[in-house]
Amino acid sequence: MNGLIIRTSGSTYRVLTDDGAHIEAAVKGNFRLRGIRSTNPVAVGDYVTVQQQPDGTNWITDIRDRRNYIIRRSTNLSRQSHILAANIDQVALLVTLRRPQTNTTFIDRVLATCEAYRVPVMLMFNKTDLLDEDDIAELQYLLALYRSLGYTAIPFSALFKQHLNALSTPFTTLLDLFRGKTTLLSGNSGVGKSTLLNALVGEEVARTAEISDVHNQGKHTTTFSQMYFLDNDDTRVIDTPGIRGFGTFDFKREEVGHYFRDIFAVSSECRFRNCLHIDEPGCAVVEAVKNAKIAPTRYSGYLSLLNDEDEKKYR
Repeated sequence: MNGLIIRTSGSTYRVLTDDGAHIEAAVKGNFRLRGIRSTNPVAVGDYVTVQQQPDGTNWITDIRDRRNYIIRRSTNLSRQSHILAANIDQVALLVTLRRPQTNTTFIDRVLATCEAYRVPVMLMFNKTDLLDEDDIAELQYLLALYRSLGYTAIPFSALFKQHLNALSTPFTTLLDLFRGKTTLLSGNSGVGKSTLLNALVGEEVARTAEISDVHNQGKHTTTFSQMYFLDNDDTRVIDTPGIRGFGTFDFKREEVGHYFRDIFAVSSECRFRNCLHIDEPGCAVVEAVKNAKIAPTRYSGYLSLLNDEDEKKYR
């Protein structure tokens, strides 16, 4: 039988079969994806073939070719990858300026990964109800920055299920952002993914938790990945556990600049074609940073990704 992976939890997978049944299945033996060194051979969003055994257990025996996927470096094995989701239409990256603060380097790492795997991404700035005047000024700057690069950037409050009146958006409701698509919901722990999901579904399907006052960080309330169906079967949201770091996987140093839209646009003016935009003579990117044509945070994010070697920062 064939089906869709809608939940992963350790060594077992929930499959929505073509006839509408929900079954539990496992991966047999040393089954691994062809050509991908991954700690999880099957991901939410995968279309699979399942065979039922005489004892009633179900084994996943094959995976259909993926249209795309989003991947990051495994937190436990730095030389292996972890696939967050497969066959998606977009990524919704939730970020917050307060409680907790999302680092712009983290944002740019996720954006670069989405560029590398050709998956559209939108930024959703949550918890706008917590912002003071200085925070709102910072938010407006970040919205303008990422919108200027062609990214969709939306301010909202999942807690109050509404946008700030002063921060207009072309979308009527939050559901408009997701309707008719399969969306991977990602972000740091504590940014409000579960709260947003509950607001979209209209019921408490995901647990939420308070932010730690000591570390100002979120707690992991989602411990597995799961697909939810909203509005109709064509609107799907994949909820994933919160992450505190995003290690990129198999990025070649000379290609990193290709995944930063602003850096790539300027790089054609560099003196050398293999310029890494560090201290080479005639580097148009370094000059653009000096002249404020490229944001310093974006350049810092680029340099961080360029030297993506220390696996400890992704744990």
